[in-house]
Amino acid sequence: MVDAVMIRAVAHEEVESFAASASVPVINGLTDRSHPCQIMADLMTFEEHRGPIAGRTIAWIGDGNNVCASFIHAAAKFDFRLIVACPEAYRPRPEELAYAPGRVEITTDMRAAARGADCVVADGWVSMGDADHAARVAAFAPYQVDEALMALASPEAVFLHCLPAHRGEEVTAGVIDGPRSLIWDEAENRIHAQKSILAWCFGAIG
Repeated sequence: MVDAVMIRAVAHEEVESFAASASVPVINGLTDRSHPCQIMADLMTFEEHRGPIAGRTIAWIGDGNNVCASFIHAAAKFDFRLIVACPEAYRPRPEELAYAPGRVEITTDMRAAARGADCVVADGWVSMGDADHAARVAAFAPYQVDEALMALASPEAVFLHCLPAHRGEEVTAGVIDGPRSLIWDEAENRIHAQKSILAWCFGAIG
């Protein structure tokens, strides 16, 4: 009855199970393990403003969550360096890191991660299905992206966030609403990136 299906699910296995039985393209709109559509929009936004992503450095500050996992996957495919700064207890899963050997560095030092980076990315500290809200807020409190952290990045560095954001938690208002933030272009590009994904699914583009 349809030509394609996009699924946003909690459990990644639900999307895999659906796709295994489907006769049309099934797009992962978001799961607890990955968020590839968001990363396509993010990379599109960076390239729109700063040129090719290949050879650049992205600093991920915060939880090694589903969005982080898709950045890891993208690092291998698009030839950029990813530095993930997170508390030890919230590192990306080893299975994700195996996708991009030599492309990803893990550290607990967010200042070291941001230093010289071409792009700084943050996300909410509490994601869907997380029941440990208080523990997460305590663990991530030192990992706020503020003006001092952005000052360590490249002078041309931009800030990205997949939204919704929590000003005063993972990012300050001065950064997310400041001149280096591309969040609104990033949000708009979700539309254009998804159109391209559908075009690829239907063989309209290579």
